[in-house]
Amino acid sequence: MKRFLVAVGLLVATSGVSAIADLNYPWCAQYGGGGDGARNCGFSTYAQCMATVTGMGGFCEQNSTYVPTGPAPRAARTHHYRYSGQ
Repeated sequence: MKRFLVAVGLLVATSGVSAIADLNYPWCAQYGGGGDGARNCGFSTYAQCMATVTGMGGFCEQNSTYVPTGPAPRAARTHHYRYSGQ
């Protein structure tokens, strides 16, 4: 049983699923001073980030690896024209 759990854990850890999709947010909190503390890039807004670091020390900055997700591309429309014969 123990081997099975270890194998499942390794499979999950090495799967091709990227965690970037879960961390694609525009704001990062940098805890502690001087940039040597922990970093969390999981904030949708600057206000949300600031509410988290207030009282702990740290600052918020824009996530340099953030990639905005837009709406899905629309399918190309096909136009049908009728010949009136005139």
